[in-house]
Amino acid sequence: MAQQLPVILITGGAQGIGKGIAAYFLDKGWRVVVLDQNTEAINACRQDLRNPENLLLIETDVSRESEVVSAVAEAMEWGERLDAMVNNAGIADPGTGPIETLELAQWQRRIDVNLTGAFLMAKHAVPHLRQSRGCIVNMASTRALQSEPNSEAYAASKGGLIALTHALAISLGPDVRANSISPGWIDVRACQAHAPAEPQPLSTADHNQHPSGRVGIPNDVAAMVAYLVSPEAGFVTGQNFVIDGGMTRKMIYED
Repeated sequence: MAQQLPVILITGGAQGIGKGIAAYFLDKGWRVVVLDQNTEAINACRQDLRNPENLLLIETDVSRESEVVSAVAEAMEWGERLDAMVNNAGIADPGTGPIETLELAQWQRRIDVNLTGAFLMAKHAVPHLRQSRGCIVNMASTRALQSEPNSEAYAASKGGLIALTHALAISLGPDVRANSISPGWIDVRACQAHAPAEPQPLSTADHNQHPSGRVGIPNDVAAMVAYLVSPEAGFVTGQNFVIDGGMTRKMIYED
């Protein structure tokens, strides 16, 4: 019997960083399950991503447990195994205005999608990950470590995701490893639904403010995911990896 190809499940995988990770793993010969609640983005993925025979797209709101249960079951029926899961789904807009006017519904929606969604995915995928001695990668943010004004809900959800990561690592080890990634500025314009073939170039100042000399791209994050789910990372669990071109290490003072 031919050996089964490994399977990775990516939430929020039809756009942005998630779409970049999906494309990366398809190119590496993995079977990829993409969960996303954006119908337009899912439909665009059917045309944009290569190797569609190794791709399953499921419209899912990860904050709803019934939809998570259904999606995991469909993924397992299709893939017959689960080797890695990337909890990337999230409401990306961090700005919610002054905390005095922040509505509870706005706060709760970000917590529900960005944090509770990762909990629900882990809850229902872990039995399958245990069987494969698989991995979880949670997509946090440098905004869990530093902030701009008026971003309390987003920062709290991403900070909670880092804490959830190390809790999962201790609870699930040694069967399942769990790590998180905190991206900085990643230019995802080419990974949006119906993205222009050639987005307008970023400015020299945009790139040069980074100690690395450039803004990040989705492949920077995807390559870290690939390492974390590989056997080479077998001694790595419970950690948060910052991928931001060095920006969080840069002291910035006004002249």
